[in-house]
Amino acid sequence: MGKEKNPRRCADNEAMAVNRMLRTSPQKLNLVAGMIRGKPVARALAELTFSKKRIAQDVKKTLESAIANAENNHGLDVDELVVAEAYVGKNMVLKRGRPRARGRFGRIEKPFSQLTIKVRQPEESA
Repeated sequence: MGKEKNPRRCADNEAMAVNRMLRTSPQKLNLVAGMIRGKPVARALAELTFSKKRIAQDVKKTLESAIANAENNHGLDVDELVVAEAYVGKNMVLKRGRPRARGRFGRIEKPFSQLTIKVRQPEESA
């Protein structure tokens, strides 16, 4: 089969969930997404539950949404699911500022990110 051209489409044994406008930088979010890539969903949920990172709770919600999509929309078995892909993208950046010395302006950027998680049920090799 190979890679599909449209990233928004899923194969028959896949389901996905997208979370937009997460209030964290893509770099910080990618650290948490990297923790769950390629792992079974039960283990990924356990790691996100006990992670100290603030954004881990939002990643956990997105993963739970992908699992629910797999079960309800695609009829996949939840116990066999694996996190196939977890990738991060940039979203908008709020530009704020703060007065600094000598009439200057200190720029403060508040970045937002988006997260896409795909779960896949591996095909049985008979």
